[in-house]
Parts: sequence; structure tokens; C-alpha cells
Amino acid sequence: MADVLTRNSALRAPGWARVLATDGSRASLVLRWILAIVIFPHGAQKLLGWFGGYGFSGTMNFFTETMGIPYLVALLVVLIEFFGPLALAAGLATRPAALGIGAIMLGAIATTHWQHGFFMNWVGNQAGEGFEYHLLVLGIAAALVLRGGGLLSLDRRLASD
Repeated sequence: MADVLTRNSALRAPGWARVLATDGSRASLVLRWILAIVIFPHGAQKLLGWFGGYGFSGTMNFFTETMGIPYLVALLVVLIEFFGPLALAAGLATRPAALGIGAIMLGAIATTHWQHGFFMNWVGNQAGEGFEYHLLVLGIAAALVLRGGGLLSLDRRLASD
């Protein structure tokens, strides 16, 4: 990160230039695309009902009525899980998209998965899923918040203009 800070004057600029600044890291590219591929189906379930999901109204009803999540928070979860991966795939606003996905993972751990322990429920002997998946996603999201979109990102293109 230090090399990015010293070489890239955009990080010293106010506003979006600082948010978009990144280097040509191939690792960030891989992390962006993997996170986008993993999270997009979850967002598509919630917003569109794809992949066996409940769609927007079913998801919002579950979040607000069953889980008691405030409407605005539930709406942000649905929108971030759907549009965040699209932004990550393009490398556009990588840091805000990764930060949003990371916040959702923290919320999922705190509200649902912590009580089931660390491990996922691979063999069906737990009442629910643990938080190991969420922790991995959180780690990838944190790396992208710190490094930015990397190689082939629109962020890099916009920051250099």
C-alpha cells in the first residue's frame, strides 16, 4: 500500500479521486472478480428471485417482518448484494462496493451466524450455518478496501484521467 501512496498523487486529492485510486495489481483483479462471482447470485436471489430466491418482495418481507430489520437497512442489503458485485466486476467504485459487502457480512455474522459457531453446516448436524464463509468474504472485501480495484478496473482509468 505504501508504494501506491507515494506514487499516486490521486490519493492526496479530495473526493472521488482518492476513493478510486489504485495500482495495477493482478491480485486485486482476481479478488474483485471472485467476490463478484460469489456475491452476485445472492443479490440476484434477493432482488430478482433467481437461483431459487424469494425475489424483492419476499426478501423484504422476510428481513423486515421475520427478522425485524429496519426497511432501509433491508433495502440497502438487497441493493448492495445485487449492484455491488456488478460494480466489482467492472472495477467501478471498488472500495465503496467492497465496504458495503463487508458491512453486510458483519451484519450477517452478528444477527444470524455467530450463534452457530465457526464452521459451515456441511453435514447437516447444526441448527444453522456458521460464519467461516462470511469471514472469508469479509477478508476479501477488506483487501479490496485497502488496495482498490487494481488491474483492468474502471477506478484506475478514472483516477488516472
